[in-house]
Amino acid sequence: MSKETQTEYMLLFRGTDWHKGLSMEEMQQVVGQMRAWFNGLSERGIVTAGQPLASEGKIVSGKNGRIVADGPFAESKEAIGGYFLLRVNTMEEAVAIAKQCPILAHGLAVEVRPALQECPFSKEAQPESELAEAVA
Repeated sequence: MSKETQTEYMLLFRGTDWHKGLSMEEMQQVVGQMRAWFNGLSERGIVTAGQPLASEGKIVSGKNGRIVADGPFAESKEAIGGYFLLRVNTMEEAVAIAKQCPILAHGLAVEVRPALQECPFSKEAQPESELAEAVA
């Protein structure tokens, strides 16, 4: 992965109980700060997408998706509560933006991950004939 070509990073907001112990007014203030932060990044063209995620959903696993379970569970500290997709030049820029998240002070964690253009196993999974054509 080349630093020059990598321009998208995903911020995953982990934790769904950041608001515990806050008054309604304090919650509204934090949500307003989060909205203002998102809008500022959006206006500057840094955020290309972002949404909160519902606390309920399904987890599909097992061969052929045979297992469908309720989840993720909102009480989990690892639950992802939302995401932003950033367009910046480096991981350092993405981390600097993540450090500005207003909800960090309330126990939320922000995971920063590079968004790849293709699956890292794509080349390994190509048939030998296609690999030979790509090299030729």
